[in-house]
Amino acid sequence: MKTEFETTVKNFQKATHSNIAAHVVFVEDDSARHKFEYTQDGWYFSYMSIEEISLGILDGGLFPDAIFVEPNAVPHRMGKLSDLLKKHEVPFILYTEKYDIDNKEKALQFKVDDYLFGALTDSLLTRLTFIKKIKAYKNRRNNKPYEFTKVQPMRSIKIWRLKRLSDILIASIALAILSPIMILIAIAIKLESKGSIFYISKRAGSGYRIFDFYKFRSMHSGADKELKNLSHLNQYGDSGKESDSIFFKIKDDPRVTKFGMFLRNSSLDELPQLINVLKGDMSIVGNRPLPLYEAERLTNDQIAWRFLAPAGITGLWQVTKRGNADMSLEERIHLDVEYAMKNSFSMDMKIIFSTFPALFQKEKV
Repeated sequence: MKTEFETTVKNFQKATHSNIAAHVVFVEDDSARHKFEYTQDGWYFSYMSIEEISLGILDGGLFPDAIFVEPNAVPHRMGKLSDLLKKHEVPFILYTEKYDIDNKEKALQFKVDDYLFGALTDSLLTRLTFIKKIKAYKNRRNNKPYEFTKVQPMRSIKIWRLKRLSDILIASIALAILSPIMILIAIAIKLESKGSIFYISKRAGSGYRIFDFYKFRSMHSGADKELKNLSHLNQYGDSGKESDSIFFKIKDDPRVTKFGMFLRNSSLDELPQLINVLKGDMSIVGNRPLPLYEAERLTNDQIAWRFLAPAGITGLWQVTKRGNADMSLEERIHLDVEYAMKNSFSMDMKIIFSTFPALFQKEKV
């Protein structure tokens, strides 16, 4: 007589011939056992007990793309499963349909690799693949502390010096050429509304370093105090609902002035960041420095890798997704991490030349 595990494996083997993108196994809750498997948007899901998962992986009959656990699981039962999945390089994920800040604590208790939520997209699949590669890399190193050969730091230092030199050169030339335009912008801002010319806020850059971030003011005075009341308009959250998303951006933001909208759509509001570049706070190319309320929520080991890259005026996600209202949270994080992992001087040059066509956006964000 076939067991439920044998039936699940057989069904998955059949399903792989039907363009299934990934096989995800949910850790089954003993109090409410599921008796079915199903497919959804190209994903194949099955439910198994911890014992069935462990047996299947150890016997070599189960090759899941990820193991998902839900918040109602029993924490003390997750330790051995986490160790097994680490050894076999299988992503272990705490998953929910919607973000819940309390689940960050549960993720630590369950010893999972990441806490993911939301729609099952290609970006989520890319994230699972990334986690799997990280686990494989750590296993090859036997979880030793990261160390480098004598050649690697030499190459990194040369690239950093070249990047810093180019930053100073580009920023100095740009400020000299654009200073008349910046003076006209400053006058226009003062004429349109009361308040300071510059908007200065604390941002977290490379290595979570906090610095003063400069922009031309594009909103009316006191706009920051209205942020909480506008969370339901966040394009990274669920439409019409109060958002718990990490990133915050509003389409047709009611706080933006008329001239401020022009500055934003043309990216002229970001010209003062050239001063940040000269000060060494930022680079011309990098990951965008985040407001502190966003940065404090990006603490997962892999996601936090975005902070290994320098903070920048322009970057990979700006030239690929800038102004797109349908840009998801997962896509933006993935692009940030990708830049942190792959950045080089030649890549920076490509991004700089790709930035100009992206300056004038279609979306008002």
